[in-house]
Amino acid sequence: MEREQVHKMLRDMLRARAFEERAAEEYSKGSFAGFLHLYPGEEAVAVGVIHATEPADYIVTTYREHVHALVRGTPSKAIMAELFGRRDGICKGMGGSMHLFDAERRFMGGYAIVGETYPIAIGVGYAILLRNLPEAVICFFGDGAVNQGTFHESLNMAALWRLPVLFVCENNHYQIGTEIHRHSAQTDVYKRASAYNIPSEKINGMDVLSVYSTTERLLKQIRNGGGPYLLELETYRFRGHSMADPGTYRPSVEVHSFTSQDPISIAAHELESSYPTAEEIAKVGPDCITQLTEQAQQTGHLLEQDLELIKKDIENEIDAAVDFAMNSPEPTMDECWLCFQNNQRAETLL
Repeated sequence: MEREQVHKMLRDMLRARAFEERAAEEYSKGSFAGFLHLYPGEEAVAVGVIHATEPADYIVTTYREHVHALVRGTPSKAIMAELFGRRDGICKGMGGSMHLFDAERRFMGGYAIVGETYPIAIGVGYAILLRNLPEAVICFFGDGAVNQGTFHESLNMAALWRLPVLFVCENNHYQIGTEIHRHSAQTDVYKRASAYNIPSEKINGMDVLSVYSTTERLLKQIRNGGGPYLLELETYRFRGHSMADPGTYRPSVEVHSFTSQDPISIAAHELESSYPTAEEIAKVGPDCITQLTEQAQQTGHLLEQDLELIKKDIENEIDAAVDFAMNSPEPTMDECWLCFQNNQRAETLL
C-alpha cells in the first residue's frame, strides 16, 4: 500500500481516538448532556471501510457515529459543536450525539433506533438502482441489531431487487451489556445472509489494512451490479456501551485478549466500579492503531518524528474544535420552530 494512504488511515484513527477521549472528558465536566456512545477500539472499522468508499457513495450508520462522520470528512469543529448542542453544529445543535447528518458528504445520518439503518439504506439503494448510477450504500449496524425484524425484511428486499448495498456489521460482541452468545442462537452474523441468497464473509475488524482492501474489493463488485453483500467485522469496544456504562460485566481475560498486542501493561479497568478516565484508556492503547503503526514503521512508511508531528497536529485540532464549540451560540426557539415547520412540510410532501 502507498505510504500516503497508510499515513491518512493512521492519522484518521488517531484523530478518532483523540476526538472521542476529549468528548468523554467534556461530558464528564458537564459541558454537554444527553447520551454519549463512544468508539475507542473500533477505529479500524470506520477508517478501513470509509477510506475505501467514493465521494458518491452513501453512508448510513448508528448512534455510535462520531468517528464515521469525522472520517467521512465532516469537520471536527462541526461535530463537537453538535455534541455541545450549539448553533454551529452540523445539525445546528438540534441533533446531538446520536443524530449527526451531513447531506453534502452523503452521510445520511446516525440513528438512535436499533435496526433503523436497514430500511434507510434500502431506500437509498433503490433510488440508486432506479437511476442506474455506479454508486453504493454502506449500511453500518451492530451485532445487537441483527435480531430486529427490519434486518430480515431489508436483506430480503435487497436480494430481490439486487440493490447496491454493503451491509457492514460492527460486531463488538455486546448488545449494550449482553454478550452475543446470550442473545443470538447464530453467533456468526455473516451466515444469516445465506437465508436471503446474499454472499457474505467475516474478517478481523481490528486490522485496518484488511478492512480497507476487503471493502474496496466488495464495493467495486457492488457498483458493477453484483448486488448486496454482508461483511461482518469482528471488533471490540474498550469502553462500556455509553458513558453511563463502566463495562464491568466483561471478564478481564476477554479485555486482555483484545489488547494483548499492545506493549503497555494492561490494567484491569473492567473490575473498577468507576468509569475509566481518558488517561487510563490511553495506557491500555488501541490494538488497531498500534497494529497499523507497527506495520507502517516496519515497511518504512512511518518515522518516529512523523508520528509525533501527527499527534501534535491532532491535539491542536481537537483543542480548536472544543474552543469552537464552547464559543458557538445556542440555537434559539425561533430556529427550533423553523426546523419543526420544515419537517412538517417534508412529511406533507411524502
